[in-house]
Amino acid sequence: MKKQSILHLGIIMLILIGSSCKPETPEVLKEKDNGIQTPELSLQYDEKIDSLIALMTIEEKIGMLHGNSMFANKAVERLGIPELTMADGPLGVREEISRDSWAPAGWDNDFATYYPAGGGLAATWNTELSLRFGQSVGEESRARGKDVLLSPAINIIRTPLGGRTYEYFTEDPFLNARMSVPFIVGVQQNDVAVCVKHYAVNNQETNRDSVDVLVDERTLREIYLPAFKAAAVEANAYSFMGAYNKFRGEYLCENPYMLQDILRDEWGYKGIVISDWAAVHDTKKSLEAGTDIEMGTPKPFNEFYFADPLAEAVAKGEIEEAELDKHVKRILRVMFNLKTVDGVGQKKGSINTEEHFQDAYAIAAESVVLLKNESDLLPLKLDGVKRIAVIGNNATKKNALGGYGAGVKTKREITPLEGLKGRLPEGVEVQYAEGYRERYAENEKAVFGDITLNGPVPINELEPELVEQALDAVRNSDLTIVFAGSNRDYETEASDRASLDLPYGQEELIEKVLEIDPNAIVVFIAGGPFDIQDISEKSNALVWSWFNGSEGGNALADVLLGTVNPSGKLPWTMPKKLEDSPAHATNSFPGDDSVTYEEGILVGYRWFDTKNVDPLYEFGYGLSYADFQYGNMITDKSEYNEEDTVVVNVEVSNRSEVDGKEAVQLYVSAENSQVERAQKELKAFNKVAVPAGKTVTVPLSFKVKDLAYYDTAQKTWVVEKGEYTIRVGASSRDIKGEATIVIR
Repeated sequence: MKKQSILHLGIIMLILIGSSCKPETPEVLKEKDNGIQTPELSLQYDEKIDSLIALMTIEEKIGMLHGNSMFANKAVERLGIPELTMADGPLGVREEISRDSWAPAGWDNDFATYYPAGGGLAATWNTELSLRFGQSVGEESRARGKDVLLSPAINIIRTPLGGRTYEYFTEDPFLNARMSVPFIVGVQQNDVAVCVKHYAVNNQETNRDSVDVLVDERTLREIYLPAFKAAAVEANAYSFMGAYNKFRGEYLCENPYMLQDILRDEWGYKGIVISDWAAVHDTKKSLEAGTDIEMGTPKPFNEFYFADPLAEAVAKGEIEEAELDKHVKRILRVMFNLKTVDGVGQKKGSINTEEHFQDAYAIAAESVVLLKNESDLLPLKLDGVKRIAVIGNNATKKNALGGYGAGVKTKREITPLEGLKGRLPEGVEVQYAEGYRERYAENEKAVFGDITLNGPVPINELEPELVEQALDAVRNSDLTIVFAGSNRDYETEASDRASLDLPYGQEELIEKVLEIDPNAIVVFIAGGPFDIQDISEKSNALVWSWFNGSEGGNALADVLLGTVNPSGKLPWTMPKKLEDSPAHATNSFPGDDSVTYEEGILVGYRWFDTKNVDPLYEFGYGLSYADFQYGNMITDKSEYNEEDTVVVNVEVSNRSEVDGKEAVQLYVSAENSQVERAQKELKAFNKVAVPAGKTVTVPLSFKVKDLAYYDTAQKTWVVEKGEYTIRVGASSRDIKGEATIVIR
């Protein structure tokens, strides 16, 4: 049975439940539990581990400390110790590759579910979906026999040009942390360790292998470390990945301040540190700083720093055997906790299942962001519509594989065109025209200014024949949808974009379409911001979607047709122009041998709000087909001490005939602070379902200690006493209510 528009469903629903547009007595909702946690690494196996280590030769110990294949260390078969197996996993479990090269292994049983990229997950603002994502991909990892999933990637989005923006979560440390913790918990419930990456301040792909990141201590603590701290302290992540770059002159994989002083001594981390592939540069420094396993690809495995050179260093007495024992014990502790050594009681997992495809659908459906909807063009009105023109290469582009980064070999990836065709009522014809073609320059050396590092250089000239085919389709149709944006061949690991311009001449094509049909729906599919200001001004309906997984096309079609009410919110700021973004306004990207984060704590919306720079679309922005109205906002007290929790309740009414979900956001401003503070900072959020015609009371809370800033002189967190303003709203700029509290 074909699914109908949201208006038809809304009418049926009103008849069934007898609701009206008049708000009723608010339903009091419960706040989502953000205190979810996995157990710490158990020490119950330590005696057995010590016994095993006592039986191991130096060669066997060293074999466990470095890659013996592309994604595993070396087993100690005579003692029953298997390999520690790993897999890339930001989009799902990567296909099996050869043991000694990146070539596919050619298996026919390594298909997996393609899940939405990190940007899409973050856009849901739904921690329950993050947990579901983790549980689902954890089951798939276990089914493939993987002990470590190299995910999540939680670095702060510092520049909108970032090649891995699609994979990272957000520009905000609080939202990063809150979305990361449940994902980690979900994965590790399946006897699979996450590998949280890339620790740390790995915020650009340009010169990532060598750039020295210089950032002041307060900015480090307040912006770039909170999500990693939450991963270690709250979620008890079993492994971290050491980043490529340097930090204050030392590579991250040989940086004792980051790996020992902060990670282990301050946060009490008990897991293992795995290097990014070929991120180790010194045997003794890296091992003694806290890197446990060296992984990589560019040379024979026995030539790794933790292989033959390590054996030589031990033989010369430069490194004690006790140092090897320390790292082997950490690895074995993780393996025993994962039940990898004996396999007794280890979960079996499942992969490529219909249930997992529906997990991917649920995330995708809540990730789509409605940017503009003049004259209520959406959801699509299909009365009298016989033909729909679908324009754009992105209507058929698949993104499970592509680019330099890890992808997924999947049996299912529904494209937007396929999704629409499968969801439209019978009798509605779809006329597809490619419009623009994804093309790249050949044999052109890529340099910054054209494209950073070795990324693809797009050809931005339209092909007249394709344009004319597209415009003919528009002229001969009752309704037009343009699918534009980017793809994973263009947004890719190992290179940042040179500009925010839409590639392949798309902007010109969209403008030509809008001249014929001003009401054409423009749908962007991309991982990071683009310059869409002119298109935004000229179009009446804009939708933003992501590299959104196996069911992305179905989810997007359901949003366009109204079966799903869009509830996504932007996890980053969409600037009007690149120069408005903080790293670019301060001319501190991409640097050269080093890069200094001149904007300090004013990252993302903090910069735009504090400096009074208007974005095109602000952090947390996203519209709905429902009409949400915010009402009373009440704090449980007016004065608090440092040990208290601030509880805020706000009424949200749905004055429409359709059910919807709203991500209610709470920001705090420190009034009269003695130090530089952002104009506002996100401190709580709660995504809630609000039925048509109903009013709900949405609870939000945060600890007073969350108001602290990092005092570099005292090397501690300080909560200033005095007044704070609490602002609750639908985005960082769309504030619906305010209250003042006092911290005594």
